[in-house]
Amino acid sequence: MIPVITIDGPSGAGKGTVAQNLADHLGFHLLDSGAVYRAAALHALNCQATIDDESSVMAALESLKATFQPDPDGVKAYLNGRDVTHHLRLETTASAASKVAVMSSVRASLLDEQRSFRQLPGLVADGRDMGTVVFPDASLKVFLSASVEVRALRRAKQLKDKGIETTMASLLQEIGARDERDSSREHSPLVAAHDALIIDSSDLSIRAVVAKIVSALPMLTVAE
Repeated sequence: MIPVITIDGPSGAGKGTVAQNLADHLGFHLLDSGAVYRAAALHALNCQATIDDESSVMAALESLKATFQPDPDGVKAYLNGRDVTHHLRLETTASAASKVAVMSSVRASLLDEQRSFRQLPGLVADGRDMGTVVFPDASLKVFLSASVEVRALRRAKQLKDKGIETTMASLLQEIGARDERDSSREHSPLVAAHDALIIDSSDLSIRAVVAKIVSALPMLTVAE
């Protein structure tokens, strides 16, 4: 079976950077599931769908043609052949993605797309339900967390580096609202898998987090 390492956790916990570093270290493929949902949300917005209306969003997704390519910053995303990577990183898109992600029909429609990333020699998948729903048979499941304040600071730096202005107040509010939506949604809520390795990254460097994950791999590899 093709090995999969899942990294779940809330926004700003460092999942994307950790997943990318881990995939590079292992020579594995990378799935940024958030990019898949953001691409779906962006397409729905472009189609002028009502983001809070499940039937409206699903009608828009019938014409969704998204492709993803490896990139030094994670993945490049294309909608109908147009590079929309920058648009996927905007807070408006991320907020819309969090809203459509609570919809069961949307999650079901994107399940096969995410599972198609599972290819040899292996996959590192980051998201919010990778270990609980998408890849329940993963070789190793990680749940990465951090305090809200630390996550807001990290997000502010990411946005600043991309030339996007924001405020800590707005980020704290948005992250708190997103956490509430993700953890309380009826379908595939954000929870740690019962067998997940839980890591609080608040006071850890990316290198330290990756080292913790790598150190947990040998015994799981032997157990397979």
